[in-house]
Amino acid sequence: MEELYDCVIVGAGPAGLTAAIYARRARLKIAILEKSFVAGGQIADSSEVDNYPGLPGISGADLGDAFLEHAKKFGVQTVREDIASVEYDTQSGNFHICTARHTYQTKTVILASGARHRHLDIPGEEELSGMGVSYCATCDGAFFRDRTVAVVGGGNSAVEDAVFLSRICRKVYVIHRRDELRGDKSAQEALFARENVEILWDTLPVRIQGEDQVEGIAVLNKKTGKERLLMVDGVFVAVGMVPNTEFLRGFMELDKGGYIKAGEDGITAVPGVFAAGDVRTKKLRQVVTAVSDGANAVYSAEEYLLKKG
Repeated sequence: MEELYDCVIVGAGPAGLTAAIYARRARLKIAILEKSFVAGGQIADSSEVDNYPGLPGISGADLGDAFLEHAKKFGVQTVREDIASVEYDTQSGNFHICTARHTYQTKTVILASGARHRHLDIPGEEELSGMGVSYCATCDGAFFRDRTVAVVGGGNSAVEDAVFLSRICRKVYVIHRRDELRGDKSAQEALFARENVEILWDTLPVRIQGEDQVEGIAVLNKKTGKERLLMVDGVFVAVGMVPNTEFLRGFMELDKGGYIKAGEDGITAVPGVFAAGDVRTKKLRQVVTAVSDGANAVYSAEEYLLKKG
């Protein structure tokens, strides 16, 4: 007979691991599934986390390891599985989490599958990924010390990346498709104060050039229609995130951005299914909010299980 879990958690980032800790403390029978080799989610790619209370300056990898070790103390073991679909069984009233190798049967589901970096989808991006094209300035910035780089984007991540890179690079171009930035005002002020930063307004990236490594990026000014080639050694892409929810299409309603509609309690439109972390609709996607989501989702799942009986 197929093993039945109280809760299957999809994703082993801060939200998923926190959910696992709270679920095991509640003595729930759980499985936590993660498609990546490394637990910790996106935070594992950050060289420094300076806004998680009590642990200033900790590396993302160390913080992710700390979350995982904490979970292991409660007997939590992550299973490397890539989710293909989630299905509801009307006969049993349970859910089936389907992967390429197994099917997990569970009374509740916590979706903490996170998000990934959005790509530009321009020529040269994929070919030169890891050879000058990066999606994490804090991870790879040190490789470009005293060199010239470009940052594509205009939100908080792009602004913060540009400020960070301006401290170690000779020159930083910021390529933004609009005529004003969308980042926090304090971050913008820090950026504008950097003398080695040049912002290219109303500009789109067209292609990234280079043989074995990035040598330049061609950009197009939307107002003048003129194309320009910037000679850069690196291109940092910071144009937002894409939620990892492809496996949910057809199962539940998502918002226009592909995020799961859920409030701070994690409750979704599907009874018994809860969302936590970057994958759900919310304004602030940070480690501290992901951790909060994980705890809230388990609390909501417990209430659901009690009512279900």
